[in-house]
Amino acid sequence: MNVRSTPTLVCMLAVAAFAAGLSSARADTPWQQAHPWREQVNNRLQRQNARIHQQVAEGELTRAQAHRLHVQDRSVRLQERRMAARDGGRITRRDRRILNRRENRINRRIGH
Repeated sequence: MNVRSTPTLVCMLAVAAFAAGLSSARADTPWQQAHPWREQVNNRLQRQNARIHQQVAEGELTRAQAHRLHVQDRSVRLQERRMAARDGGRITRRDRRILNRRENRINRRIGH
């Protein structure tokens, strides 16, 4: 190995170690482990938000339609937070069913 490649190799190893640390940091956090249903609801809202943006970019939704869908998504997120606050930071099985039903209605409006 020549002398010039040694710093490059060290740098690559450092980046690999850092990346490995990031992947383990992305594992479930204590919050995610304690609130799996809240995480599920919030992840679904994030995916729906991305789909709304994609549909606007593809011309499938107008900006006005997207705005209404975003308002509905925010409403679901606020309802989820209120439900969690009422039950000590968790949402109940009943709460999850209610939120999923609302998300299903929004999901159908987004389209495919």
